[in-house]
Amino acid sequence: MGLNEEELVLLLELLSEQQRGNAFPAGEKIARAMGKKPQAIYQLLHSLIAKKVMQIVSIPAADGKTQDVYRFELLYEKIGNLEQKEEQKLEQADQAVAQAKVYSSIEVEFGRPLSPIEIETVDSWLHQDHYRPEVILLALREAVLNQAYSLKYIDRILLSWERQNIKTAQDVERAKQKMRTNGKNSTSEEQTTTPNDKPLIPLYRWSDQSDDKQGE
Repeated sequence: MGLNEEELVLLLELLSEQQRGNAFPAGEKIARAMGKKPQAIYQLLHSLIAKKVMQIVSIPAADGKTQDVYRFELLYEKIGNLEQKEEQKLEQADQAVAQAKVYSSIEVEFGRPLSPIEIETVDSWLHQDHYRPEVILLALREAVLNQAYSLKYIDRILLSWERQNIKTAQDVERAKQKMRTNGKNSTSEEQTTTPNDKPLIPLYRWSDQSDDKQGE
């Protein structure tokens, strides 16, 4: 927030006084607590206000008059913005790690480094098509299971999933579960229509049988 050490100490002292119920402590009291002259405290206060960390506002008092108080909404807003920026940095770092894993995983499965053209293809998946890294890795897994070590094969899987609105790893798992369920239902229906306990009926060529009889 661009505060020096003295400004930070003063800010903490003011917040501490506010927690004790003193919304507008005297400058002399703060000066004694910090071991400084009152004039230095007033200069620091003006600095905090100029840096938009705090405000002095007038509010109605119980006796009908107004009283000055220190307000720190600007401070809390700055802290919130800093936290948001820090979260964004962490997310970007995690995203960079996940993206790097895509390249390395493909190279491990293919058993060779990616060519420049292949790197461009993976780049387009990540930055133009905006496929999630975990979804690309799942498509890679499907390709490996089918022994198809080709980016074109992976690309077809990704396009197929995109048409089905499959965008996350959870979506992929749900789609697989649905296919397994549909497969079980189809098997159950086949078993119901053709039970195993019924004898198999051979298919005769009745025309051939008639010809044999005529020959006899």
